[in-house]
Amino acid sequence: MHLTPDILAFLVTMALLAGTIDAMAGGGGLISLPALMAAGIPPVSAIATNKLASACGTGSALFTYARAGHVDFRRFAVPACGAFAGAAAGATTLQFMNPSFLTAFVPVLLILMGLYFLLAPRMSEADRHARIGPAGLTLIVTGIGFYDGFFGPGTGSFFTTVLVALAGLGLVRAIGNTKFLNLSTNLAGLLAMIAGGKLLWGLGIAMALANMAGNQIGARLAIRYGGRGVRPLLVLLSAALTVKLLADPANPIWRWF
Repeated sequence: MHLTPDILAFLVTMALLAGTIDAMAGGGGLISLPALMAAGIPPVSAIATNKLASACGTGSALFTYARAGHVDFRRFAVPACGAFAGAAAGATTLQFMNPSFLTAFVPVLLILMGLYFLLAPRMSEADRHARIGPAGLTLIVTGIGFYDGFFGPGTGSFFTTVLVALAGLGLVRAIGNTKFLNLSTNLAGLLAMIAGGKLLWGLGIAMALANMAGNQIGARLAIRYGGRGVRPLLVLLSAALTVKLLADPANPIWRWF
């Protein structure tokens, strides 16, 4: 697929911004995925290309959080395996969906994710007692993994919310371990998309490099300052890109009215 230099520059910039926000609070896909679709990329290819950028960026952020001592690989190894299996199933299911349905459905999901970020309560910075055991945690993150493989935006924040509310982690440690879980889901979804031939490699690599740079910036900011102040920006940007998608009269969603 041919992209003009200005569209390519726009997508790379959005990948950089998405990586920065994703490393700090999760939800970078709320920026990069609608940007890809607004540029005219078909829904499944947009999700596949976004997975490559997200996988590389998440791996970059995970390295930074692990070096700072915020990742417990032993505790979350089994949940990460569950997340991987769920994402593989979700990504496989996605490739059998009708593209017209996805084009109409994605803006609806983006609106719901934006509302989640707008209304979700602020999370604690301090560690607390876990409210759920390893088996229950694995079951929950497997379900979130399926969602990530099928769609993706907001997954990091869902993981972080679960780790804070149920696993008892403070916010920065929760974000660090979220990167471990999210890398598992991104890799599973990416492998399924590669097998299905849906990935736009050239664009994906360019966005991956930008996303990695953004994740390095965001991880360092989060470790130093926490994730405060990111959610309003995330909601604003995702809303603007969603409006652009809905403004297209050719969007199949308007056939329903």
